[in-house]
Amino acid sequence: MKQKSGEKDYFERFTRWKMIIIFLVLALMLTITFAVTIGPKPIPPLDAWRIIVKNIPFIGNLVGDGSSGVEYSINQLIILQIRLPRIIAATIVGAALAVAGVVLQGLLRNPMADPYVIGISAGAALGASIVIGLGIGFSFLGIDAIQLMAFIGGLITVFVVYNIARTGPRVPMLTVLLAGIAITSFLSAIISFIMITLGESLHALLFWLFGSFTLSSWDNMTVTMPVIIIGLIVIIIFARQLNIMLLGEDQAQQLGVDIEKLKKIMLIVASLITAAAVSISGIIGFIGLIIPHIARILVGPDHRILVPSSALAGAIILVLCDTAARTIMEPVELPVGVLTAFFGVPFFLYLLRKKKSLVISG
Repeated sequence: MKQKSGEKDYFERFTRWKMIIIFLVLALMLTITFAVTIGPKPIPPLDAWRIIVKNIPFIGNLVGDGSSGVEYSINQLIILQIRLPRIIAATIVGAALAVAGVVLQGLLRNPMADPYVIGISAGAALGASIVIGLGIGFSFLGIDAIQLMAFIGGLITVFVVYNIARTGPRVPMLTVLLAGIAITSFLSAIISFIMITLGESLHALLFWLFGSFTLSSWDNMTVTMPVIIIGLIVIIIFARQLNIMLLGEDQAQQLGVDIEKLKKIMLIVASLITAAAVSISGIIGFIGLIIPHIARILVGPDHRILVPSSALAGAIILVLCDTAARTIMEPVELPVGVLTAFFGVPFFLYLLRKKKSLVISG
């Protein structure tokens, strides 16, 4: 009887999860539709999707030619070369930061942790600052110098933090947190010094530090997008082990989880997708902090549903924030990080007040 009851509960839970994912996917599609049609030149939703689908290999051949002429050509240029690249960039960056936040909050067992807590943003910012400060200009596999150095800087910082925190074969997560805070402070001091020496390049650096998708293009996502997608898949594969980790390291080890191996894999993957995200958009705060908490309220602490739900919710929120950033003060464009901070800071303060009652395991 208990077995049948358990099977019924699991079936009901699985059905609920499926409905949540379907709802979030539809919400993301509606968000993308809204974002791609709004701007200085409004484009009807049906025309926008006809243009997008028409340019998908194989599927596009099944779609009629639709409109033609100068108007159609202008709409196609606006959607495919200006709006859609930054919308896709915002989608994958939002998903990456949100999932990295889920992983780090779970590993550190700290509700205040976010993807930048172990120094990734500071390392990426230093890499970008060096390129902007020296005026270096080159590209590698379609990735420009700022994006490449930001990615490398973020990964080097994580490598340093990891090795500082490592004690023999073990990696204490509290030590990782403290080492990340210390390294972040040190790198921030170096960045401040570089900013003092900059002249006209200071504006470019400040805009990057606040986060922006202005320079997003298909070329600069060719390498970073696969890194993020593969990273998200790996985290989903390890979702069950992340659930077991919520019971505590001792119990997880007794249940057969190689906790040190899991921590290494998750730290590396979370760092990779965060560094890749930062290299595309610059520093965008609070997505990795607030989205996991919102997702837990909606779906609970089970990582099998929490990870994909957070990815979809992060994508939705960041696409909306980017759309607002480029339209709310036309023709001036705001850095998207300003808007995420505007909404994220009050939520962060709320978490501080409620931190005694916040428990990652739900």
